[in-house]
Amino acid sequence: MKPDLGLLGLDAGTPLVGPRSIHIDVTNACNTNCVTCWDHSPHLDEPRSAAWKRQRVSVEQVERLLDDARSLSALEAVVISGMGDPFTHPEIYALIEAVKSRGLSLTIITNLIPADPERILALEVDQLLIGIHAASEEAYRAFHPSFRSDEWERLHAMLARFQAAGRRYKHVQVICRENAHELVGMIELAARYEAERVNFKLAGLKHGTEAVRITDEQRRRLVEDDVSRAWQLADRLGVRHNLEVFGEQLAAGGAATAPIEEIGCFMGYVYARILVDGTVLFCCNTDVVVGNLSEASFSQLWRGRAWQALRERMSQGDYFASCSQCGKLNQNVKLARRFEARFGRERYLQVTGQAGRRKLPVAP
Repeated sequence: MKPDLGLLGLDAGTPLVGPRSIHIDVTNACNTNCVTCWDHSPHLDEPRSAAWKRQRVSVEQVERLLDDARSLSALEAVVISGMGDPFTHPEIYALIEAVKSRGLSLTIITNLIPADPERILALEVDQLLIGIHAASEEAYRAFHPSFRSDEWERLHAMLARFQAAGRRYKHVQVICRENAHELVGMIELAARYEAERVNFKLAGLKHGTEAVRITDEQRRRLVEDDVSRAWQLADRLGVRHNLEVFGEQLAAGGAATAPIEEIGCFMGYVYARILVDGTVLFCCNTDVVVGNLSEASFSQLWRGRAWQALRERMSQGDYFASCSQCGKLNQNVKLARRFEARFGRERYLQVTGQAGRRKLPVAP
């Protein structure tokens, strides 16, 4: 069996190889304004500037980054996204080719509306995380208030095209006030188009987007009824999901969406995110900055003092305030359980800085 060098590095306290996956933002532009979005929501206290929204990376920049990250001997997968939608980038299909030509698995995070499904199929994109955030047209338009044409119909047409081609992509459902009543319908939608799985996530909200936080009554109904009904339906229809982790998010209460102190953070050994302006993040959290590609190469930053200091901080359970809305919760739960299975409970508690008074959530 091939050794898991990512977990072995975590046990050693320093990475033995580079990240298994990197997440590259390719554009800040977007074709819509999701109400939960920290960059494009109509609820933002301070909207982003037009100049910021025009920022995007070049194909050449991405190619250099990929080759440098591959030199660290572990890179297997790339996620392409943006602070907007990657399919608004005028060279998105060349960017896809840059990833695929290097033999890397590719996932794209998108609302799908600006995409060409035929080119996605032709280029053999491995996975899409399709942000739907609704089960009805009414909720879809409430979540995407700028959509005023045939977007709902176009979304269904593309989902049907992928289904006909035998491509089972993932649905993403970020839950907020506008769609919290549609969990069961979201499972039905995933079954209808044979989605690979449906990932639920309680919206992390700030900068004014708190306006669409679920109400106390919605939270109560989700906890007491809707999650259970959706889970039971998923079992009957054969839909894979992460409702167990979503339940953990609901239980966190208040503004929190992730009990990260009871799980631990593993991202510093397996993952990194790079923003359009070259900012390198420890995880997907924009508060946890390692450095910038204008200062050093990715490989230099990965091996550098700043990244290691963050790894050590996380291993002591010393999280940032925004870690309570962890965007990598699913991945951390999976890695936590793998690490505990490999090294035992005592060592798991040591490397995550927790007292261990609580059982880990079931892995999705």
